[in-house]
Amino acid sequence: MRQAVMTSPGVIEFNEVDVPVPGEGEVLVKVMSIGVCGSDVHVYHGLHPYTSYPVVQGHEVSCEVESVGPGVSGFAAGDKVTIEPQVSCGQCYACKSGLYNICDELKVIGFQTTGAASDYYIAPAAKLVKLDPAMNHDHGALMEPLSVAVRAVNQAFTEAEGGIKDKQVLVFGAGPIGNLVAQAAKGMGASRVMISDLNAFRLEKAKACGVEYVVDPSKADLAAEVDKAFGKDRKADVIFECVGINPTMDSAVDIARKGTPIVVVGVFGKKAEIDMAKVNENELKLVGTARYVIEDFEIAKDLVASGKVDLNPLVTDTYEFEKYNDAYLKIQNDPATTMKVVVQVNKD
Repeated sequence: MRQAVMTSPGVIEFNEVDVPVPGEGEVLVKVMSIGVCGSDVHVYHGLHPYTSYPVVQGHEVSCEVESVGPGVSGFAAGDKVTIEPQVSCGQCYACKSGLYNICDELKVIGFQTTGAASDYYIAPAAKLVKLDPAMNHDHGALMEPLSVAVRAVNQAFTEAEGGIKDKQVLVFGAGPIGNLVAQAAKGMGASRVMISDLNAFRLEKAKACGVEYVVDPSKADLAAEVDKAFGKDRKADVIFECVGINPTMDSAVDIARKGTPIVVVGVFGKKAEIDMAKVNENELKLVGTARYVIEDFEIAKDLVASGKVDLNPLVTDTYEFEKYNDAYLKIQNDPATTMKVVVQVNKD
C-alpha cells in the first residue's frame, strides 16, 4: 500500500509498505479522506515544537472498516468511521480523572506517532466513532476539528449554569475552527452568535453556514455592533478567541461584559500579553480548552446529521493522495481564500 512520509520540512515521499493486520481489539480501516489543519502546516514548515522527522501525518480522517481483529464487536466491514487520534497513558492523574486529552504523556497520531496518511491504517476499536452512512468522507474528515469546537463550547459553562443554551456568543476568528465554534454554539442551543474577522471571504463562508451576525472590525466598531446585536447592558455572555494573537485577545478582554468567560481556543505562537488588571477588576474568566474526548465526536456527528452544522461551505479544496504536497502549497500560497483542504486518499 501507499504511505506518505514527510521526511523533512516541505518534503513528502511515497513509500510502498505492507498492509497491516489488525490484532486483538484493533480494526483495519481503509483511509478515504484526510483533512489538513494548521498544526499540520506547522509540521510542513518545520515549526511544530513537538514533532520530529520522518513523520507520517494524518489525524483528521474519514475511513471505512476493512476488517476487524479478535475481540472486536460493534464494527463491520463497510462501516464509515472516524478516528479519535489521541494516544494517552491511562495512568496519570488527568487520565484517571477522565481528562485524557491533557494526559501527561499524550501523543497524537500524525505528530508524535504514526498518522493515517496511507491506504490502510490500524486503529484501536475503542478510538473509532461510527459515522452516519449518508455522510460523505470529506465531511467525515472534519469531525476532528468539529470536536475541537464542541469541547470549546462545553468548556464555557457548566451544566449547572445551563451550558451554552440561550447564551449570546461572540467568536473572534472566522477560520475553520472559529466557524465551527460559531456553528457548534448555535447548534447546541446558543440564542445569538456573532463572528468577527478581517477576511471578507471567511465572513462570507460564515454567512453561508448560517452565522447570524458577521463583523469586519476594520470597517465597523465591534463593541458597537455587539451592543446593537446583543443589547448594551447584556452584551456577549461568552467570548471565544479562535485566532491566537495579542490584538484579538486584547479586544476580547476590552469588549467583555464583567464576569464573562473568555474561552481561549486559538493556539498562541508567542506568549500572550494580557491586561490582568482588567481581568481581575472585571472578574473575567479565562478558560483553556484542548482538543476533545471521544464523547465530543459523538456530539459532533449528531450536529451534522441533524443539520445543525453545515460543512458544505467549508471544504474549499480537494486533492488526490499523490498531490499531498500541493495541498500544503495551496494553504501556504493562498491562505486568504482557503478554508478546509482535504486530501482524498481513496474514493468510493
